[in-house]
Amino acid sequence: MSIDGLIYGLEQIYSILIIVYVLMSWFPNARESFIGNFLAKIVEPYLSIFRRFIPSIGGMIDISPIVALFCLRFIAAGLIAVLGFIGL
Repeated sequence: MSIDGLIYGLEQIYSILIIVYVLMSWFPNARESFIGNFLAKIVEPYLSIFRRFIPSIGGMIDISPIVALFCLRFIAAGLIAVLGFIGL
């Protein structure tokens, strides 16, 4: 497995974790479960960066996970490009 394949794989796994965490908000008490708490410890530090700058729309719709996923993809692609440029 190459380094860029590893970076892409990690980016995919983290994206899935973010999506699952966001979808858990649709189910009552899902975030209070063991899996919800586990995902919160992994995902919430990253999402909180974006929640500081992006307000909720109408007080209910949080678009910060969408921006976070976009930035994660951008960071992974940039890292792969930089590593490819220096020959790794």
